Amino acid sequence: MAEHTTRSATRTPVQIAALAVGALFLLVGVLGFIPGITVDYDTMTFAGHHSEAMLLGVFNVSVLHNIVHLLFGVAGIAMARTVASARAFLVVGGVIYAVLWLYGLLIDLDSAANFVPVNTADNWLHLGLAVVMIVLGLVLEPRRARGAGPVTP
Repeated sequence: MAEHTTRSATRTPVQIAALAVGALFLLVGVLGFIPGITVDYDTMTFAGHHSEAMLLGVFNVSVLHNIVHLLFGVAGIAMARTVASARAFLVVGGVIYAVLWLYGLLIDLDSAANFVPVNTADNWLHLGLAVVMIVLGLVLEPRRARGAGPVTP
C-alpha cells in the first residue's frame, strides 16, 4: 500500500500554489458566465467599457474578461506540472497583472481604451493578484518535503 501515493504528495509548494491559483482563475472565469452570480448579465458585451455586467456585483466583466480568466486558469493548471513552469506562471502572471493594474489606473475607464473592461475594484484586485502571485512564485520552497525524493525542473 505504501507504494500508492497521491499526486498532491509529490508536488512542491510552488506547484501547489500554481495549481490553486489556476483553479481559482478557472472558477472565476466560469462564474463570470453565470447569471445571478454575475449581475446585469444581460448587459454583458464581448469587450469594451459598455459592459455593465458585474461579477458578484463588484467586478466589471465581459466575455473577453471571462475568457482571460479561463485562459489564466488553464495555464496555471497546466504549468503546475513542473517546478520551473509553476514558478514562471506565478511570477510572469503576477507581472502581467501588475501591468494590467497600471493600465487600469492610467486609462479613462469610460473610454474605448477600457476594452477588457476594468473598474476600480478590478484595478485593486489586479494589484493584489500581482503581489500575491509574484511573492508566491519567489518565496515558496521549490523542493518537496524532506524524504519525498528529488525534484526535476
